[in-house]
Amino acid sequence: MGPLHPRHWLPKSLLGQMLLAVAAALLVAQGISAALQLQAARQRQEARAISTLAFQLVSEPRMEFGQPPRHRDTSRWRRLRIQRTATFPLLPGEQRDTAREAALRTIMAEQGINPAQLLVTTRIWRSDRWVMGQLADDGDLLRQDWLDYPFMLAAMKRAGDGQWTVARVPVPQDGNRQIGRLVLQTLLLYVVLVGGLALLLRRITRPLAALTARVESFARSRDPAGQLDPTGPQDMRRLIVAHNAMEARIAALLDEKDVMLGAIGHDLKTPLTALRVRIESVPDTAERGRMAATIEDIVRSLDDILSLARVGRPGEEPERTDLSALLDAVVEEYEDMGEPVVMCPGDRLPMMLRASWLRRAVRNLVDNAIRYGGGARVSLDRTPGLAIVRVEDDGPGIAEDAQAAMLLPFARGESSRNRGTGGAGLGLTLARAIAEQDGGSLHLVNRRGADGTVEGLTAELHLPIR
Repeated sequence: MGPLHPRHWLPKSLLGQMLLAVAAALLVAQGISAALQLQAARQRQEARAISTLAFQLVSEPRMEFGQPPRHRDTSRWRRLRIQRTATFPLLPGEQRDTAREAALRTIMAEQGINPAQLLVTTRIWRSDRWVMGQLADDGDLLRQDWLDYPFMLAAMKRAGDGQWTVARVPVPQDGNRQIGRLVLQTLLLYVVLVGGLALLLRRITRPLAALTARVESFARSRDPAGQLDPTGPQDMRRLIVAHNAMEARIAALLDEKDVMLGAIGHDLKTPLTALRVRIESVPDTAERGRMAATIEDIVRSLDDILSLARVGRPGEEPERTDLSALLDAVVEEYEDMGEPVVMCPGDRLPMMLRASWLRRAVRNLVDNAIRYGGGARVSLDRTPGLAIVRVEDDGPGIAEDAQAAMLLPFARGESSRNRGTGGAGLGLTLARAIAEQDGGSLHLVNRRGADGTVEGLTAELHLPIR
């Protein structure tokens, strides 16, 4: 398995993405703030330690010496004087800390002191022989873990003085406590800011989610019943009111269209029926047959137009149907008429669909395959969440740059409107509309051979499994 793409784990909802963005921004801001605060704290601690060294070197006071403050045990502390020694303070292999030396020299210069020699280094308490010698008579102190902590050692020799004055200060060890405070501060900010933002965004996204569900429902059914009540902030209320008005207008236009198409269908079919009767009086048999075929062509085109107009309107509800059995039944109809149509073996696939509409779509695809390819092969495949109905032929196919146009109303591969050579150009358009009313789609793909030549066309109905 390959690495997980970031888009796979990112939240899909507006609420989740907004909270993630705010949390990420807050984390970055707190990270920068924490780094700056830690740096400032270290600088303050460093300056305090350097100042302490300067004070001890200049005044040579008594100092309390023992465990670092967070390990303080007052009952075992000792008082030690500043060390005076003629021996060079650096141990073999120790490096001088030039940055701290410069800071210490600056502080002493402000006090009017200019030492002849000055050095600073860092050392572990346990590796300092003078310290261990001073503590040699106290076994309890020698077993304390603070002896493994580092300290700063500063040594100064004045002009004309043969001895070094040596002072020692623990290296600041308060970083963990500073980090703990910053973590606690970050958690508090997350609770207050992200929690408050979550409540605010939920007030916005809840009506937005309801509006999304309503749009999806209206797109499927086009039924104006069940409009939303305006809720949420004023902007969301205005959006819901505007959407309700748009729904009502769309529903009214669709109703007007249905009434108009019904009237047109009635007004056209009535004279066509009369013409069927009248042509029976035509003595020429050949002429009468041509006239009857023309009338039948007009009636079928009119049926296609009315069917296309009715697709997606409230009517037949989806029912659980075996898609494989439905395809078998359609193929048997063509076999009974002697048409070269075969059904490829496949598994049963029960799913929710509008059976009569889907039969119409498959028939249109099979008719096209017979008309342009001389026959049809029907098959059914299943992929995760999707059923694929394929209708294949062995015809010349459709040029890739013309396939999208062939799905538009009245588009044909052959320019005439004669049903014997292609009909009115509504078959693929109607099949696509039937698929799309339930969230599916229609795809046209040229089937090519090993040499790249087109060997036929495959029409695929992609239907979501529910």
